[in-house]
Amino acid sequence: MARRAAARVADEAGLGVRLRDEKELAEGGFGGLLAVGAGSVRPPRLIELTYVPDGTPEPGRHVVLVGKGITFDTGGLQLKPNAGMQTMKTDMAGGGTVIAVMGALRALGVRARVTGLVAAAENMPSGSAMRPGDVIAHYGGKTSEVLNTDAEGRLVLADALAYAAAELDADAVVDVATLTGAAKVALGLRHGALFASDDDLAAALTAAGDAAGEPLWRLPLVDDYRAAIDSDVADVANLGRGGYGGGAITAALFLREFAGDRPWAHLDIAGPGRAASDDAELTRGATGYGTRLLLEWLS
Repeated sequence: MARRAAARVADEAGLGVRLRDEKELAEGGFGGLLAVGAGSVRPPRLIELTYVPDGTPEPGRHVVLVGKGITFDTGGLQLKPNAGMQTMKTDMAGGGTVIAVMGALRALGVRARVTGLVAAAENMPSGSAMRPGDVIAHYGGKTSEVLNTDAEGRLVLADALAYAAAELDADAVVDVATLTGAAKVALGLRHGALFASDDDLAAALTAAGDAAGEPLWRLPLVDDYRAAIDSDVADVANLGRGGYGGGAITAALFLREFAGDRPWAHLDIAGPGRAASDDAELTRGATGYGTRLLLEWLS
């Protein structure tokens, strides 16, 4: 479904598109996507959309957008309870936002070159599913230990972020994900959590969110919390150990390990990505949060 939607948008908006299947993912070393998708009969994909502005043979700024595209999240072998699973068709909200943004760039005349990456997989339990204790080799070779199969979004984002850092020569990278319940607890349903390695990027995204009616609140990347995701058997663990708290922060610190040295921002939209009821301009269900914000920033 995700790849068909991306292909349709690419055709309508004049975008380049590349869809990596499971064979290409294995050949390229995208171990996070392969591990998360291993339990499903629907294999994972990495969707890459490219936009080059009209009439600009050598466009200046290059922005990479990365979206979490977990098409359904059961929690894997560490199965979610029924109530926690009912909204998980919208766990691809970050990926949907990236595709929506890419589809609108040409109509808005955006002058930056933009690449959109959607790391798409279905997190299902089965005999072939990833297990607690597995060690994953991500794109580029960095490894992670799976302490919780329900912390899967960061595993697929790690591959996409590492690929962007190594191959795409971006001026800025922004990822969007319904990543942690902790962000929802901290900020509720109308604010997205913003983490950033660069103050100017953080300020620009915050201003765009205010202008677009999709507010962000910046949270800190606390270096002292980095020890929470230490692993005895891998470079990093996919879940923060007890005694630190700050689940949204430790998830962002995990992603930072793969984001490289370019300006990077992470939008955790677990709260505003879904609406439980009609509320002002929002209708119940998926909200598309982040689309207006990112288009405001890019244009």
